[in-house]
Amino acid sequence: MARYLDPKADLTFKRIFIDHPHLLIHFLNSVMPFDTGRYIIDLEYLPQELAPDTPGRKFSIVDVRCIDNFKRQFIIEIQTSWYDAFMNRIVFNAGKAYVKQLYRSEAYHLLQPVYSLCILTENFDHKTDRFYHHFQIVNRENTDEIIPGLEFVLVELTEKFRHETISDRKLMVLWLRFLKEVNEDMKTLPEEMQENEYIRQAAELCEEGAFTPEELARYDHFWDAVRIEKTIKESARIEGITEIALNLLKMGVSVEIVSNATGLSEQQIGKLQSYS
Repeated sequence: MARYLDPKADLTFKRIFIDHPHLLIHFLNSVMPFDTGRYIIDLEYLPQELAPDTPGRKFSIVDVRCIDNFKRQFIIEIQTSWYDAFMNRIVFNAGKAYVKQLYRSEAYHLLQPVYSLCILTENFDHKTDRFYHHFQIVNRENTDEIIPGLEFVLVELTEKFRHETISDRKLMVLWLRFLKEVNEDMKTLPEEMQENEYIRQAAELCEEGAFTPEELARYDHFWDAVRIEKTIKESARIEGITEIALNLLKMGVSVEIVSNATGLSEQQIGKLQSYS
């Protein structure tokens, strides 16, 4: 019985989608919001000098130039982790990839569109239950008027993603379920994933037995780094909430209002009062 590694880790993601470009093509054609009749037929991986090099790049996964069935080219950057000021960073990264296409003497008409695809394991939009977000540059008065060039797709692989509610994009659902559900606790791949040859190939590449001891150590190190970063972020968040609560209490705001404003329970606020 196989034991699977999580495909969202840097090591496994690259094993699947860089070492096997046909899997990346199938994944992108399934997940991206392309117009009907448009699909990727080929791609090339961008050299490092053309890929964005911002601080958040330590968890950026892959950057590719794609060619579709109309011979049009475009760039896709894939990231998997959420950071502070993340929205600013993806705009910056995509803009940088857009600009780096041209040398000084080349004409603007040679520019090709850039898509930024972010597969996130945290919620970024708490105002909606939607998990799939497609952003474009549009005319606010007439949203049918679109300025081409930059597009952003953010997918929240969290409790928002409920595959049983989606019936019109079965391949997208299979790939997203694969990324969300496959991990060290899974011993048997679900039948519907086994029936798709691309998903089955991707799962086989995640089998623990396919990795060397050195690679498994790198895999563990990746998740250690992710856990440390999440712990630091959560500690900073709690510290900020605590400071707000203390300041409100000093201003004479009632415990009930402080609780509603911060999300802390009245018991937690009572402890803060005893310590302050």
